[in-house]
Amino acid sequence: MEAVAFLVGLAVGAGAIAWQARRQRHYWQRLLSQVPAEVTQKDLSVQSQMRQALTHLSHCKAEAEAQLVMYEQVLELAPIGYVQVDAENHPLIFNQEARSLLKVSDWRPGGDRLFLEVVRSYELDLLIQQTRYQQQSYHREWQFFPHATDADEIISQNPQTLKAYSLPLPDGDVGVFVENRQVLLELTQSRDRWMSDLAHELRTPLTSIQLVVETLVERLDGPMRGWVERLLPETQRLVSLVQDWLELSHIERQGTLTTEAIHLQDLIESVWQTLDPLAHQKSVYFSYRQSGEFAQPLAVEGDNSRLYRVFLNLLDNAIRYSPPGGTIQVQAQRISRSQQGDRVQIQVIDEGSGFAVADLPHVFERLYRGDPGRGRNPEADPNVTSPTSTGSGLGLAIVKQIILAHNGTIHADNHPKTGGACLTLELPAATLS
Repeated sequence: MEAVAFLVGLAVGAGAIAWQARRQRHYWQRLLSQVPAEVTQKDLSVQSQMRQALTHLSHCKAEAEAQLVMYEQVLELAPIGYVQVDAENHPLIFNQEARSLLKVSDWRPGGDRLFLEVVRSYELDLLIQQTRYQQQSYHREWQFFPHATDADEIISQNPQTLKAYSLPLPDGDVGVFVENRQVLLELTQSRDRWMSDLAHELRTPLTSIQLVVETLVERLDGPMRGWVERLLPETQRLVSLVQDWLELSHIERQGTLTTEAIHLQDLIESVWQTLDPLAHQKSVYFSYRQSGEFAQPLAVEGDNSRLYRVFLNLLDNAIRYSPPGGTIQVQAQRISRSQQGDRVQIQVIDEGSGFAVADLPHVFERLYRGDPGRGRNPEADPNVTSPTSTGSGLGLAIVKQIILAHNGTIHADNHPKTGGACLTLELPAATLS
């Protein structure tokens, strides 16, 4: 009887072992089915295939670790700063350039210090928080003042202009690339000062040349008069270029403006009356329309003479690039901005060929002259040609600088319906007394 019980127990144990081995083989086979076919030899046993798969995984892990080390070295030596913080705003990574730009000296990985304790930059901290909550990439340029312990150190330090580009990462982490814009800013300022000084030096001799040419035109006859008449508009264009550059430099240095509440429609219509003879020559019409829930006339807070120059430049451009019989629309409405208060949005729309896509990022740059032919609508009348601008190339640059001086914004695009240029301005709203 005991022998029978022993044999039964032995059989049950052997069956359990066999069932467990079978189950293990099925499990390994399921794992092996996820392994690429070229990694294992299918004619070998399951155990041998598993050993081959584990060997392959070990090689892959070693290669991944080597690549990770390489990427960490590249990131550490990159010429642009990189910062990464976790979901609780603890710094995880400061590469070499970031430590230099942000003056980080006593930080160590794995600490409990918050980012704002390591880098005293509220602008950068707000950028990180905004990126984490909105899960969108943002960028910001600001002046960074390194942390100082006493007044003498504060006086001796020079702020740096930095620009940061953020990106959201998994698990609430945020990565930020930081670049030094101070050198570029100083080069730009040096260039502007040099050009302003040159314009000052050129203004007097060019004015003298213009006076001489105007005098010669009245006194000469025959072929010589024709040559001088051809010289006069080129001289006037040079004088206009120098004057525009000096005005642009003056606007940048002026800082504050003397502002008042300006009736928008009256201002724009007075500008149009000045340009009406030019518009009449091309049979170009004008339309002003106010929209929105505000029934009272719109007003903006600004410098009357400066804003007059803005709309003079914009409407003059619109007339020159409009086809004969076209209409220039000015549409205005009052809008609310959460952080900026009430604003007046103004759109100047023409029916011309519009901006070339390649020109749109550069239309407000100084002396930028795009190719008018590239902005043509392929469905437009082939007999209508785009005009070649004879301006100084500073008109829209002056417009943008005046708008920025008013704490406003301006954006250039092509209108989806007319196909022509659409300049969108926003200026602080005002209330007429």
